[in-house]
Amino acid sequence: MVATPIKIAILAMGGEGGGVLADWIVDLAEYNGFCAQMTSVPGVAQRTGATIYYVELFPVAPGGERDEPVLALMPLPGDVDIVVASELMEAARAVQRGLVTPDRTTLVCSTHRVYAIAERIAPGDGRVDATSLLGHAQAAARRFVGFDMAQLAHASGSVISAVLFGALAAAGVLPFARAQFEATIERGGIGVASSRGGFAAGFDGPRAEAPAPPTAPVAPRDARGRALVARIDNRHPAAARALLVEGVRRLVDYQDFDYATLYLDRVERAMQRHADDGLHAELARHLALWMSYEDTIRVADLKTRDTRLRRVRDEVDARDRHVLAIHEYLHPRVEEVGDTLPAGLGAWLLRTAWARRLVERLVSRGRVVRTNSVRGYLLLSAIAGLRRWRRGTLRYRVENERIEAWLREVEQAASAALAIEIVRCQRLIKGYGATHERGWGSFQRIRGAWQRAGRDLAPATLRALAEAALADEEGGCLDEALAGVVRSDRS
Repeated sequence: MVATPIKIAILAMGGEGGGVLADWIVDLAEYNGFCAQMTSVPGVAQRTGATIYYVELFPVAPGGERDEPVLALMPLPGDVDIVVASELMEAARAVQRGLVTPDRTTLVCSTHRVYAIAERIAPGDGRVDATSLLGHAQAAARRFVGFDMAQLAHASGSVISAVLFGALAAAGVLPFARAQFEATIERGGIGVASSRGGFAAGFDGPRAEAPAPPTAPVAPRDARGRALVARIDNRHPAAARALLVEGVRRLVDYQDFDYATLYLDRVERAMQRHADDGLHAELARHLALWMSYEDTIRVADLKTRDTRLRRVRDEVDARDRHVLAIHEYLHPRVEEVGDTLPAGLGAWLLRTAWARRLVERLVSRGRVVRTNSVRGYLLLSAIAGLRRWRRGTLRYRVENERIEAWLREVEQAASAALAIEIVRCQRLIKGYGATHERGWGSFQRIRGAWQRAGRDLAPATLRALAEAALADEEGGCLDEALAGVVRSDRS
């Protein structure tokens, strides 16, 4: 029988140890009498592609002279035996490239998701359905081996490459025993204990565990928090309580207890006309999101929290002995500067041409700030400390005027169904800076449509307009949808 190479493609994102995994496979093969070759094609930054490592293994007949095999440098569609993917979207990319085929390929992948940039920057919910991705991956492969390996890596204190190596060993698609895989890790000599733990977790696969018994929600420690939760229990329907409690927590964290009290006051006032549980829940969610609008104070607050620094260290797997530097690029526009000033001074700045030009000149270049340096941390902490004066800022005044106008329109809606769609239009308003301006502009255009139509506007029409606004940033879809509404009004 003519010997043929074993062809393996590995798709992994930066920092996941794809190169280490490829090196392990090469060492495993060479130590056990195979010829092996590995090449790689680097991906691009910002999560738009992964690095592809391609490995070919060729069995060598024992004893005697032999010719060196000629091995390929890159995977070809329809000609790959094993594909290893560190994340579900990468598995789907391999399927799309034709590297996974039902007559040949074993696909070993982690089923967790790391959202691509295209998914994150979509105006609406740009996430690709994970169930659909999983279905395509399973259908495309001859054999599918998949489970959440990122979770197992975290639980075992290892990295996902070790778990993938274990899952590959368990799949039995390479002519090596478990002991040979483990000996490869030992020969590496670095992080052996944690890598063997991750390998064992991947080899054994996910274990079914009994579901944890439900736990009672933790009561707020502060008496004012307990009073607000009791108010929610006594005055609001069960369908909205969980969202209202979360809204209160969010707004206490954002500002203070008085601000959370204002939130409940607004919900109760707006619900006096429409007794509808669905509307109550939607309003609880979207009002909390709007009242916790993102401004420079909020951004600085989030960037200087201890929890963020710990999260970043965990994400890059920084150990205690590692030096970690976090660089923030700050480029505020004159509008953000004006919004953070006291209302009168901020309004004067934004309407005074010479003052605008002066501030623009000062902030036009932006600056890089290291959050973990003393100077950078103190700068951002000072901005975050403006929270106590937020109610006096121009942005607070503008946002509260907009919220009150929106709530009046919810109250005056002809039906609860229409009121729900007016509430859901808040989805358009998100972020800060230019992103916020685009969303607010779309909201205003849709508001004009419902104000012109009045009681004659169908809830489905308003929902379609909001979906059109979320479909693209440029506003072309919304232009077409609004034109359709105008045509239908004329007819």
